[in-house]
Amino acid sequence: MTLTKASIIEEVQNQLRFSKKEATDLIESLLEIMKRTLTGGEDVLISGFGKFCVKSKKERRGRNPATGDDMLLSPRQVVTFKCSGKLRERINEGS
Repeated sequence: MTLTKASIIEEVQNQLRFSKKEATDLIESLLEIMKRTLTGGEDVLISGFGKFCVKSKKERRGRNPATGDDMLLSPRQVVTFKCSGKLRERINEGS
């Protein structure tokens, strides 16, 4: 099952006893802060969870999977995530 924004809002609403509007505003504000920070080229570090980083990718050769034709992929920015050691340990406890 995938965790969606709606289910996060519902969890915040239930656990913190917020109204649906308050929970929605809280989550939307948090995501907006993260987007603004990443757009500005800064990292987002959430202790005990992980780090979101903006990385630059250089221009490179690629292949169109549908046609097999060679193509040139333009340089771009991508967001990467690296989980914290604590989160990694917690995930691997059940393995």
